[in-house]
Order: sequence, then structure tokens, then C-alpha cells
Amino acid sequence: MDLLSIRDLKQGAGPVSQSISFRAQLERCLQKTTKTGNPFYEVTFSDSEESLVLRVWNNTPMFDLCGQLRNGHFVEVSGEFGLGNDGRSIDGKNWKARVLNEMESAEVLAGSESLRAKQEEDYSFIETTVAVIVDPRLAGLCGGFLKHYGERFKRTGAARDYHHARRGGLVEHVAQMMRSAVRISEAYPILNRDLLVAGVLFHDIGKLWENVYEEKGFTMPYTEISELIGHIPLGMEIVNKLWRELLDEDGLRKEWEDLEPASERVRLHLLHLIASHHGELAFGSPVVPKTPEAQALHYIDNLDAKMEMYDRGYGVTSELGKNVYERVRPLPGRLVAPLQVFEKGSDASLKDGEFTSDSKNAIENPDS
Repeated sequence: MDLLSIRDLKQGAGPVSQSISFRAQLERCLQKTTKTGNPFYEVTFSDSEESLVLRVWNNTPMFDLCGQLRNGHFVEVSGEFGLGNDGRSIDGKNWKARVLNEMESAEVLAGSESLRAKQEEDYSFIETTVAVIVDPRLAGLCGGFLKHYGERFKRTGAARDYHHARRGGLVEHVAQMMRSAVRISEAYPILNRDLLVAGVLFHDIGKLWENVYEEKGFTMPYTEISELIGHIPLGMEIVNKLWRELLDEDGLRKEWEDLEPASERVRLHLLHLIASHHGELAFGSPVVPKTPEAQALHYIDNLDAKMEMYDRGYGVTSELGKNVYERVRPLPGRLVAPLQVFEKGSDASLKDGEFTSDSKNAIENPDS
């Protein structure tokens, strides 16, 4: 029986159950009660990219097994899996779980080769992009952050649910935003490239305390500081902390005194990017974007999050009709398959005004 990732399991699930094995961490196993008073377990398994929630009823053989499992264990789960009665959730039958040894657990924690390679490439791109920042204040802040918090950064998710919600997801999100920021800065000379790149790096650093995964697991714990403060104020505090350390410990206070633009303005503009990146007061920002870089950062952030939602959505949702998929929240409606890129040579002989057979049939027979 081949081992699948949780994402592959979800993508291949159908109305008929299949014999499947997967390896993951048991994130939590909670005993709950139905409306009629019957106990059941809600079991969450997580790997490097996805999570799977199974409900185990008290009249199944897996119920006793759940009572023996421990949160945090890395396990290999084997059983029959398919779509539940609602057509969306995954239903597991007759499954068993084997606790993995230390080497097997380390392989699961490391994630797939493709994901590891992508995150390593993304982190390297971040380092390279930060290294060419010209402004010494912003260069020092960014370099100091990567030096002191780089390892924590690598195991932080960009969100809990909607986008890049995986170990290392924040690195992927920031790297892709930086790629966009660099290109947009070339197109719009009004933008301060150094400031925008620094804003991309720092905009979500509060999530290193809000969305950080445990050192050896896929569990993202809830913390009092993130609940009471939130990632925007936390991020601003980290920037201020790094700024003070640069001035005091590295003795740069005198060196920065005569730089233009003034160092205090540089700090304030960077803080504004962090504070305003949600774009609206209603979305949690204490202030709306008031500079070109702040406006650009907001749109770059939003664009990358939405593109990730589409990309993931096509892989994990069910097809409702030809090229139409289930809605992925918080996107506003059902997904429609993207238009394929035209390749030279495909239907190249068609003249203007002519249709392919599929297009002609759809127009002539709209109900077919």
C-alpha cells in the first residue's frame, strides 16, 4: 500500500473508499459528545502541508484506539478512506495507527522533498534580496532580524487557515511578495524599493509569536501574548527592539545622526507599513495606508494570499461541473478553472471569427 500525503489523499478521495496509508502527526484527539449524549472522538492529523479531521463514533473499532493515542505522536495510519456523506469531508473506516520511530518521525517533520526545496530556495531569495538594500538603517534591521530570528521564521505559518497555513508558510509568502515588490518598484519609480522590501519582510513578523509551530511538530499553539496583542503590534515592537539594539549595541547612533532621510523618519515609515498593511480599519489595521509603499504593500500582500487560495483550492475542492469548483472561503464565490496558456501550434490554423468545436457546441447548445 503506497504512502500518500494528506493533500494527495484529499485530492483522490471519491464516493468509494480506497485502501490508503499516510504518515502524519496526531495534532489532537478530542473526545466530544453528540446532541443525543453519545461520545465520539474528533481526531486531527497534520503533515507538512495539510490537516485531516476524522470523526470516530463510539460504535466503531477505532473508538478504543483513539483512547490510546497521544497528542504529538507521529503515526502511520492505514485504512479505508473516501468522501463522507456531505461530499466534502473525508470519512475513515477500519483504520489503524502505528507509532513511528525517531527516524521515520524526522522524515515526516522535514516534509516532502519538493516543499523543502521550495522553502530553502525562498529563504535564500529573501537573504539575497535583503543583502542588496542600500539604506544602512533598513539593511541593518533586516540583517539583524534574519540573524536572530531566522530559525523561528522558518517554522512559522503565514496564517492558521486561509493561506500558507503550514510550517514555513510565512517564508513562502514573504519570498513571493518580495518578488512582486522588486518588479513593481521597477515599474513605479515613486516607490522606495528599500523601504518596500523591508516592509514585506517585517509586515507579518508578529506571526512568529502568533502562528509559530512547535520545534518538532505541526501543532500551532495558541498563546496569551498573541491573543491579547495581535501580530501587528507585536511586529512593530520587534522592529523597535531591533532598532534600539542597533543603535546601542552596535554603536550606530552617532553614525546615523546625519544621514538623509533622517533615521527617525525611516523608522516611522517602516512602522507605518506594518501598521497599515491590512488596508482598512475594519480588517484590523490601526491606520489606513498613507504612503505609496504602504498602499503597494497592502495590495501585494492581498494578491499573494488570494493566489495561494486559488492554487490550493483547485487541488482540494470537488468539481461541481465542467471547470467549476466548490467555493474556497474567504474567496467571494465558486472557483472556475483558469484559462490555459496558449501554446503556439495548438489550433494555430484558426482564423479570426472561427471557433473550436467545443466553443461552437457550447454556443449552439447552451444546456448541453
